[in-house]
Formats: sequence, C-alpha cells, structure tokens
Amino acid sequence: GTVCECCGLSRYRQPEAVPGWQNQAMPNTAPPKPAPEPRSAYKAFRPITTRWMDNDAYGHVNNVVYYSWFDTAVNAHLIEHGALDIHAGETIGLVIETHCNYFASLAFPQTVQVGIRVAHLGTSSVRYEVGIFGESDTTAAKGHFVHVYVDKITRRPVPLPQRLKTVLEALQ
Repeated sequence: GTVCECCGLSRYRQPEAVPGWQNQAMPNTAPPKPAPEPRSAYKAFRPITTRWMDNDAYGHVNNVVYYSWFDTAVNAHLIEHGALDIHAGETIGLVIETHCNYFASLAFPQTVQVGIRVAHLGTSSVRYEVGIFGESDTTAAKGHFVHVYVDKITRRPVPLPQRLKTVLEALQ
C-alpha cells in the first residue's frame, strides 16, 4: 500500500479481479426453515391457562408471553422433581440465550400445553427446547433457551448438581 499525501493514512490498492469468480455457485449455507413439530418430539408437558392480559391489540397472545411460558414450564418441572429449590438452593439457572419461532396464533381464553426436552447437557449449562401447543397436535410455536447454572452468591458457573443432572437426563 501507499501513504496518502494529504492525511498520512495508509491507502491500499484494490485487489485484482479474479476472472470468472462471479459466476461460481455459492454454497447454500442457510439453515433449514423452522417447521412445527409433533407432541411426540417432547418428553414432558405442562398445561398453562392463558389470561386476558396475554392478548395484544391484534387479538392473539403477544410474543413476549411465550418466553414466560418457557420459563414457567421448565422451572415448574424442575421444582416438582426436586431439582430446583428457588428459596434455599445454592445453585440457580441464569438464562443466557432465547429464541422462538411462531407457526399459529393462540388467544385467550385457551389452555396451552408446553412441551419440554433437553437438547444439550453441558458441565454447567443446559439447552432446553420448548414447544407450545394449542388444540393442534403440532406446535403453534417452538423455541429454546439456555440456562447456565451458577452459584447463587458468586454468580460463577458451577457443575450441575447431581439431582438436577438426573432430572435433566430424563428429558433428553
């Protein structure tokens, strides 16, 4: 490269064109389009009743409510199976990633079923996959979230407690 006389910044020459590169096919790197899944894809279920306040101005459940359902279904399952003590436990799960795809509308008054499964179990983290079902046998929405389990005081990652690991393994 050269140095610009007026400002002193480096100037780089444009790379020479490679003949024919524009005509080469680019590999398809797009992920597959998300699709609904059947109830059989999930290991455990939790019924949740929609509330009047869940509907938005468009007459369906607002997208943020789905994330609340994710949290409710997973944490209720862990509490009911003795794997999470939200009052006296030394380990807590912090959500570090969430995602959701929507396939069909849900609305109040409707009871939904939230299916859960574990897609990945690490040393101190877990990826939950969650399916939201209305009256259909396929997901109206599906998504995931990742918990990193940490010490309640220091907020530093800790290995999954054995009881938690056992409950999570049953969801794989």
